[in-house]
Order: sequence, then C-alpha cells, then structure tokens
Amino acid sequence: MAASAAFVAIPAKASTFNLVVDYTCTGGIAGSSEVKLKARVQIPTAVQVGSMLKLGWSIEHANTPRFISPDYYAEGARMSLVGNVKLAGAWNGTLEAHGSEDQAALKPNQPLVAPEGLSSEAHMTKEGVIKLTPQEMTVDFVPPAGEVIVNNDDPRMKYDAGWAHSGTTRPEYGDHLRDVHTTSTRTDEAVIRFRGTGFEYIGREMPDVGRVRVIVDEDASAIVDPTKDSSGNPTNATKGNISLWERKDLPYKEHVVRIRAIDEGKDVHLDAFKLHTREMIDPPTEHRSTCRVTSNPDAVEITVGSGPSSSPDPSGTPPISPDPTPTQTNTSTPGPTTATTPPNRHVPWPSTSHVVVVVPGSSKTPTPTAKTTPGPTATNYKAAQVDTTPLGGVDTGEAPEQVAGGSYALIAGGSLLLMGSAAGGLLVRRRRAGHAGGTD
Repeated sequence: MAASAAFVAIPAKASTFNLVVDYTCTGGIAGSSEVKLKARVQIPTAVQVGSMLKLGWSIEHANTPRFISPDYYAEGARMSLVGNVKLAGAWNGTLEAHGSEDQAALKPNQPLVAPEGLSSEAHMTKEGVIKLTPQEMTVDFVPPAGEVIVNNDDPRMKYDAGWAHSGTTRPEYGDHLRDVHTTSTRTDEAVIRFRGTGFEYIGREMPDVGRVRVIVDEDASAIVDPTKDSSGNPTNATKGNISLWERKDLPYKEHVVRIRAIDEGKDVHLDAFKLHTREMIDPPTEHRSTCRVTSNPDAVEITVGSGPSSSPDPSGTPPISPDPTPTQTNTSTPGPTTATTPPNRHVPWPSTSHVVVVVPGSSKTPTPTAKTTPGPTATNYKAAQVDTTPLGGVDTGEAPEQVAGGSYALIAGGSLLLMGSAAGGLLVRRRRAGHAGGTD
C-alpha cells in the first residue's frame, strides 16, 4: 500500500529541453568566408537551491566553410570555443561554456577540427526567477609551443635567381638533411615568412666565405660573419648545421626574415631555419573569430525552487498533506467515528521542487506559487525551436499531456482491490478458527 501511494505521488515530467541557436562566425580563423554553426543548449527543467545549474552544448556546422589553419604548425595546436549565456533576474552576469580540441600537424588553409560540445555550470544558492539569453560566441586558435625546422628546399623558402641548390653534401660537413643553398652574388636574398615568436638562421661556419645581413621585418641591423666561431675566433674547418644568428623575443604574429649576401664573389650558405613559438597564456587575438547570434531566439526563464523543507520519513512513506476533501462522520449510532476518503486521494508533488519554464512563443510568464494543490504540479511546454525530451519517454518534442485522474484513479482502484483482498482473507481465517474451537 505504501509503495502504491508513493508511486501515485510522482508525476511524469520532462528532464531537459534543447534551445536551438544559430551563429554566423567571421574574422580570424574563419578566413574570408562565413562559418555557420548550430548550437543546441540543453537546459534542465528541475533546479533546486543548493544544486548545480548545468548547461550542455552540442555544436555542429550548418554549411560547407570551416575554420582553417592560418599557417604551418606542428602537432598540438588547439582550437577553443567559448559560448556565453546572459543571466538576469535573481542572478546577474554571464555564464560561459568552454570546449576545446587539439589539432594534428597543420598546413595553411587546412580545415580545423572543432570541438563537438561545450559545458558550463553554476551553483544555485538562492530562490528566484532567472532569465537566460544566448549571447555571442568566440572561437580561438592557440599555436603549439615549441620549435620547427624548415629545410632550405622547403616550399616556404623564396630565393633570388643567384641562389643554387647544392645537391647532396659530404657527410663530414654535418649539414641538416645533407644539403644547402648557396649564392656568391651580392644583394641576393633568401626569404621566409612565418608566424611565431623567434627563429634561428642555420648555416655553415667555414673559412673564406662571405658575410650575411639578417633582416627581420624592417630591422636590418644584424650582420653575421660565418668565418668566426661563437667566441669570435677564426675557424679553420667546415661545420654545417650551425646556428649562426637567432632572435627569440619577437611578438607573436607574421614575420618576414631575409638573408642577404654582402660580399661579392664569396659564397653564402643557407642550411635551414629553426622557427620558435613560445607558450602563450592568452590566445592570439589575430586568430579570433566572433560568432553572432543569427536565429534571434527569445529568452528562457527558469524558477529556482527552495526544494523540500524537511528530511524524508525513514519509513519510506511520503508525508501526507492536509486532505482538501471535508471528512464525513457517521453519527447515527454510538460507536467509533468512521472517516471516508475519496478513492483517488494522493500526495501532491511539491510545487517548489521543480522549474517553471517559459520558452520562446509563450504569451506570458507564469508566476510560481507555493499553494498546495490536490493534484500533481505540471509544467506545460510550448516550443518554437525547443526540442523537449521527456524523462523515460519517446523523443517526440513535447512532454506527455496530463490526463485528469486517469493513471491515479487506476492505481488507487488497484490499491483498494488489494486492501479488500487482504480483509477478505482475514475474515475467512477467523471463521475457520471459530469452527475449529467451538462456540466458546
């Protein structure tokens, strides 16, 4: 009987619903195209004081253009999304949802792998109505920290006509990948463009070669003499794969480095460049894409209830609220007082233990009340762009309609049948005992 009463007290209700938001992203790693995203924000329909308001986001592309890599990068670059939801009413501020995805080695304009979901949560510490409004989303790209070697024959290298590739060099020279580019024409340049925070010019130390001017962006002050070692002493041997000059204090952005021959008729060698990127605390702003809301969804309101005011009965039986039906007492003859209760009596669902939801398309905002009602408190959903998923039900888009007295009357009737059967059994046993023991 207690189990039947407890089952009657629990109404069917939806656990979450999805608010669909469309975004259009421009700038940064979106390139010259507009990248369109569709976000489904999962909002809970039952929040109490002391619990967590958790929003889950699923992200998918709505068109062909994708976010793209701005340059060459080693494995480990990261793409991150931050979704924002404005909170107003009982809570004021912005709730951020974060998600990120690490990338494999990248080339310029290669599509990036976007995170499939975001998550956020906030601790509910007081009652009240909260209005949630989707805001802009930001998409960032963080390059991996570390260093990458670009060989002299890489497509990123650009040479004037006087430069020539050496072919395979002698192993005792120790050149990187056993090759170099060489020129003896004054003012000939080799150029590389890269994004990073530093570089090293890799070449040869050897006697009787020409000097080199290293130009970083517009700074042409650096001059390198490969005939001397790192201590400034003249060298008498050929050593390849040597860092002849370096700069590691550059701001992260695109840089242009030129290697220019100074002395006419003397060879200048270029073996490779070692490109550096230091670890960054904040994502580079030049890669940031901004995603504006284009579906123009309305705000969503939820009410944070106080929850149960007392601890549950250890016996497992739900507390019985005052019966709204007047008690009928039979006073025709002296004897015990008999109370008659309607057969469909049940324990009402606490109205402050779940959320009142106003979704896009509703005409007015319902006001939560603490009034006790004889039936279960129900939440009605009318959605435009809202996918409702009932708890334990089929994903049809709406919570099941409440049929007045249907299931409750059926279960209550079954309970009465159960009690009648038990009472009949007791009467039969008493009559058998009377026959067995005589009239006394």
